Amino acid sequence: MVKRRNSINDQWSARRREMLESPAYRVLSQSAHRVLSRIELELCYHGGNDNGQLPVTFEDFVEYGIDRASVAPALREGEALGFFRITERGCGGNREYRTPNKFYLTFAFGRGSRAKPPTDEWRKIKSIEEAKAIARDARAAKDQRAVASEKRTEKQNLGAEKSHVSMRWSHTEIEKGSVRKSHTTASPEKPVLRSISRVGEPQRPSNNDSKEEAA
Repeated sequence: MVKRRNSINDQWSARRREMLESPAYRVLSQSAHRVLSRIELELCYHGGNDNGQLPVTFEDFVEYGIDRASVAPALREGEALGFFRITERGCGGNREYRTPNKFYLTFAFGRGSRAKPPTDEWRKIKSIEEAKAIARDARAAKDQRAVASEKRTEKQNLGAEKSHVSMRWSHTEIEKGSVRKSHTTASPEKPVLRSISRVGEPQRPSNNDSKEEAA
């Protein structure tokens, strides 16, 4: 009887049981899991080749379902726990100058004559407590360049807001000044006095009075 060998007729990425049971793997956040899967997917796109030169952009991670604010912390977490390394740091900016990060999966088996065996840095973490502390610190540690960029943007926004408020108050003061000026310089209208009785006015003689004086 011939024993059949199992085969997979598609691209795939192997995760060994030892890694799945490791403390580092068990503390991975959901975002870090998705980051790891997206890098593995890139390795599949390359036919299992180019490990260490796998380009994955920020937008690739977002399209895969990772929240924008969670991409950077998840990258720091996955790298700190030893599942991948960023071999080349990309940079932002205009489209013609923008470059993606390039990744190396530490648990992936390479292909070809120059392929190197997995380095498995995740093995260095021996306990859940250690893994949790590493993941927590990695997520909290911000890239200083990103922090500087955030502060610069916040400062620009604050300056624009102050400028807007100053213009608004200047406009209001001009309006108030014109109203005050028109109120003080305008000649007041003279009130029209209407009297019902004509007390104090000289009375004209009536016709009867004139006849008596003539007699």
